[in-house]
Amino acid sequence: MATVVRIPTISCIHIHTFRSQSPRTFARIRVGPRSWAPIRASAASSERGEIVLEQKPKKDDKKKLQKGIAEFYDESSGLWENIWGDHMHHGFYDSDSTVSLSDHRAAQIRMIQESLRFASVSEERSKWPKSIVDVGCGIGGSSRYLAKKFGATSVGITLSPVQAQRANALAAAQGLADKVSFQVADALQQPFSDGQFDLVWSMESGEHMPDKAKFVGELARVAAPGATIIIVTWCHRDLGPDEQSLHPWEQDLLKKICDAYYLPAWCSTSDYVKLLQSLSLQDIKSEDWSRFVAPFWPAVIRSAFTWKGLTSLLSSGQKTIKGALAMPLMIEGYKKDLIKFAIITCRKPE
Repeated sequence: MATVVRIPTISCIHIHTFRSQSPRTFARIRVGPRSWAPIRASAASSERGEIVLEQKPKKDDKKKLQKGIAEFYDESSGLWENIWGDHMHHGFYDSDSTVSLSDHRAAQIRMIQESLRFASVSEERSKWPKSIVDVGCGIGGSSRYLAKKFGATSVGITLSPVQAQRANALAAAQGLADKVSFQVADALQQPFSDGQFDLVWSMESGEHMPDKAKFVGELARVAAPGATIIIVTWCHRDLGPDEQSLHPWEQDLLKKICDAYYLPAWCSTSDYVKLLQSLSLQDIKSEDWSRFVAPFWPAVIRSAFTWKGLTSLLSSGQKTIKGALAMPLMIEGYKKDLIKFAIITCRKPE
C-alpha cells in the first residue's frame, strides 16, 4: 500500500534515498531537525510534484523474521561450535599472511584483527576502548577476544536465547564473567543508553536487519563521542549509474539465499556509506574484502561432508539443513560478483 505525500518547495521535510536489490528505492524521511524514519520511495512522481512513499513492512513481518532468525541460530550454533569453534563468521585469508588456507580458526581471528586495523583502532594502551558492544554476537567469540585484548568490558546482544546462554557459559569458563555478558535483545531497539560504548562492533549481523537505516541509527546512538563503529557484512554489488535495481537473475539468487538464512532485502556497500554520511559520522571508509574470504565457503561445505559434519547436521534440525543446502548459492553469488563481503567503518564526532 502506498502513501502519497506532497512536499512543498520550502519545507522542513528532507528525503535521503538509496538504492537496493529491489526495483523500489530505500529512503528515509525527516520532519524537522531530527527523527529520521525509514520508508521506501518509488521512483514515480506525479506532474504535481508528489512523491510516492511505500510504507514500511508490517510489525508482524518483522516479528516473523526475527523468530526465524532466532530459531535458525538456536538450531545451528551448537553444530557450528562443534566443528568451527566459537567464532561464527568468515575467516580472512591473505597471500601475505602466515595463516594457512587450512587453518580456518586462525583465519577467523585474523578477520577480527584486520577489521580493527582497517578501522584504525589504536594499539596505544591509553587509547584502547574501555566499553564495547557486540551487535549480533553469536556465541560471543568476538566479545571475549576484544575484552581480553583491550582489558575492556563488553556486552553482546543476539536474538537467540541459546546463543546468549552459551556465550555467558563460555565467558564464565574462561574467567571473563566480570568483563563480558550477553543478552537477548533487538539490534533495532538496543537496551542501552545513548553514547554508552567506545567501540561498536557488528560482525556479520547487518545482513539480518530488515531496516538498515534504523540499524545504523542505533549503532550511532549507542556510540560514545569519538567512538569507532565497525560493520562487517554481506552486501550486494553497487548499482551502476544507469541502474535502478539488480538484474532479475541476481534478485532471484539473493531471494533463494534470503529464504535459507532468514535475511531481509540486501543493500550495497555504498548504501551503508550514504546512511553513515546522513548521520554526519566521520572518517567513513569501506572496502570489498571478497577476495580475502574466498576460501571460506568451500571450506564450510567440505566440513559439512565429513562424518562428524554429516552426523551433526542430520541431528541439528530442518532449518540448519536448509541453510547447509544453500551454501553453494553463496559461492555462486561471490563468483558472479553479485555478493560482496564488505567492511564499513567510521567514527562518531567528539
